[in-house]
Amino acid sequence: MRPAIIARAYPAARALQWSSAGRVYHPSSSLSRAALLGRISPVCVRSLSSIRSGHIKLDQNEGILYVNNIFPQRLQWLLRGPLSNIQPLEGILRRINNPGLAASDPITIAQRALPTSLGLEIKEVIPRYKEGGAFIKYARKPDMNDEDIRAAVQDHLSKNPIKPWYNPFQTAEVDLVQGRPWIEDLARIPSQSVKVEFLPDSTEGRAVELTQEALYTLFRPFGKLLDIQSQPSDSKVEPRYATLRFSRPRFAVMARNCMHGYVVGEAEGGGKAGTRFKINYERKIKLSMIKDWIVNHPRIVIPAIAALVAAITVIIFDPVRTFFIKIKVKSSLHTDDNPVIQWVRRQVSKANRMYFGSRRTDPRGLAAIWEDRQNDISQLQAWLTETVETFIVIHGPRGSGKRELVLEQALKEHKYKVVIDCKQLQDARGDTAKISRAAAQVGYRPIFSWMNSISSFIDLAAQGMIGTKAGFSETLDAQLSKIWQNTAVAMKRVALEGRTKQDKDATLSDDEYLEAHPEKRPVVVIDNFVYDSEGDIVLDKLTEWAAGLTTANIAHVIFLTTDSSFSKPLSKALPNQVFRTIGLGDCSLEVGRRFVMSHLDTEADGGADSHKEKPSRNLAGLDDCIKVLGGRITDLEFMAHRIEAGETPQAAVDRIVDQSASEIMKIFILGTDTVTPQWTREQAWHLIKSLAHAKDGALLYNKVLLSDLFKDNGEATLRALEQAELISVGSVKGFPRWIKPGKPVYQAAFQRLIENKTLEGRLDLMILGQLIGQENKSISKYEDELQVLGSLPKHPRELTSRIEWLLRKIQGSQSKILKYEHDSAALTKMLQSEK
Repeated sequence: MRPAIIARAYPAARALQWSSAGRVYHPSSSLSRAALLGRISPVCVRSLSSIRSGHIKLDQNEGILYVNNIFPQRLQWLLRGPLSNIQPLEGILRRINNPGLAASDPITIAQRALPTSLGLEIKEVIPRYKEGGAFIKYARKPDMNDEDIRAAVQDHLSKNPIKPWYNPFQTAEVDLVQGRPWIEDLARIPSQSVKVEFLPDSTEGRAVELTQEALYTLFRPFGKLLDIQSQPSDSKVEPRYATLRFSRPRFAVMARNCMHGYVVGEAEGGGKAGTRFKINYERKIKLSMIKDWIVNHPRIVIPAIAALVAAITVIIFDPVRTFFIKIKVKSSLHTDDNPVIQWVRRQVSKANRMYFGSRRTDPRGLAAIWEDRQNDISQLQAWLTETVETFIVIHGPRGSGKRELVLEQALKEHKYKVVIDCKQLQDARGDTAKISRAAAQVGYRPIFSWMNSISSFIDLAAQGMIGTKAGFSETLDAQLSKIWQNTAVAMKRVALEGRTKQDKDATLSDDEYLEAHPEKRPVVVIDNFVYDSEGDIVLDKLTEWAAGLTTANIAHVIFLTTDSSFSKPLSKALPNQVFRTIGLGDCSLEVGRRFVMSHLDTEADGGADSHKEKPSRNLAGLDDCIKVLGGRITDLEFMAHRIEAGETPQAAVDRIVDQSASEIMKIFILGTDTVTPQWTREQAWHLIKSLAHAKDGALLYNKVLLSDLFKDNGEATLRALEQAELISVGSVKGFPRWIKPGKPVYQAAFQRLIENKTLEGRLDLMILGQLIGQENKSISKYEDELQVLGSLPKHPRELTSRIEWLLRKIQGSQSKILKYEHDSAALTKMLQSEK
């Protein structure tokens, strides 16, 4: 058990022992001087013993004074924690005590507060650190009363003020304790408001609720009162109470310590039995009030929490994400400019040449292709050094080498580049997957994509509670904007990294500097643009962001697309702008032959397996095979691999043609149940058959639109088939003119398909059935109109020409139906006779 903390103040009492602790503490030198002056007898400082009993015991001719404003109230957490032991605190206070400037020792303060002329004997000094004061228990002479002592002490302090050690600009205050103070160490924080409860003085008596006037008379001497609130008359809370709010917390502390336990007599309005005060501090804002306000105002609290979470996210995570994006943008710089990595690469290259022989620097043998397209490469590199606020578009069929030309040739020496693949974004299922892939492509991390689902549930619950969404969850539009906005910030910082104050144009602003130095800007390559993206929000946000990069001179933007209608979505983002375009087609036959031979030479010379025996090559008919494949790089490369494996060129081409025919059957003829195409199999077969029989492998665009199968929404169907790469549409001066196979090898694949007479018969029969259905619908429409005209009471002469026109239309449609049925019967007979 901890002993009571007792401090003696006089050398004459050093041998005195306190029964509660059994320990004796030596006084300070200032107390010894006071004892020599004969002011007071030995003094003790009690803390623990008073707290355990809860009250200060008074004998006859004894009283209590309360000295306020001698300890800092705002440091009570320190005094209750590491300084809760009075003995070391007493020593600290004695060391900082300076009678000429400020007072800190409770005993010294007690001695200075009481005038020597009163002849009072200080019995105890009980510090109240959390309230910033101390109780002084004194013994008076029999012929003195407490009121005279209070007046004398207050007059003495007005003439000899005591300045506290923590604030020399304030003075200590003293007042008489009229009640029975409660000495406790509970976690009750002093405040400027007190709650006064009215209790009966005895068990038989009844308490009286004092009026505001009576309370003002009793408590106003302790300090200025701001408000007195009585308990509502209809309240059933017992005991009755009133709330008093002082202008300063120290006034409330003085009032509580002096008036707690005070008995109000009948003369003061306390009733015959008397009313006892029970005083506690009243918190200005209770925790329950805060909780109730939060629960009762969800329309304000929930959006405020959402805004706070968003603000914290921006402050903490956005700089981190921008840092990772910068690393992604400069990924090539970390390896190419690092001398250590360059040295390691040289050593590894030497070892490879020593043990495995030399390797070609062009493993795919694309040198011939790049030589043929050197003008396009030079043009693209020149555009990247110019300041023009527009897009660069590289368009061409799939397999024409667009990505390789841009990344491996034109941007080979460019340090900063970012590649965004629209196909990956479109193939992702769900918003979460799209956000994750978009973030991964630009290096945006950390990304909490799983939080989107949780936030959606929270928003749904909030909508059920308050009627509106709280804003916790973000739409796909908002999250993509956030990802690409951070990417723009990171790229701008990367572009400005090499700028110094010693530059000639150091006086330019950041925007002016980027406009003057287009070669410093990063390059954004958007691959597979307009990939299955009709009405897609990802496409809209991507083009909008790309337009912002271009107009703000932050980066160059290059679009790679297979669709010739790329200008429609791009014009929405950058209206009234002419795009810089490069069209890549199939290479010529001569370039194709050089590419194949270069590829074969590469396979023969390089590689770790060059010492193995290679199968013999048979290059007979190579030129004819290259002519069948056209100049499509992917098909030529596949043929070169098959020839290298030992096949003849004709066998390799047959394999490619068969594979292409199977793809056409699966995608355009048979179709799938999960995808609803924008064309019918009859329309696709009509084009396949017509192109297979065409002499020059091309059809007139307008002639196809005028056919019966393409009467309804024909242009949209042709655009869909072009995007699916079954056909390609050639333009003359911006207008569509020709329709050709989507790939050169498709011409042979179309001819391979029509060689299957059973397949041809079945599909032709389906086309005839569709045409018969269309003519029957037309006849029904004409007949309905004739029926309406026939129901008229009279037949005006003006309707005669209309009726004749309808009859001719019915006759023409019927003639077509007869012809279609005749052809259908022949095809049916042929299919039935097949063995």
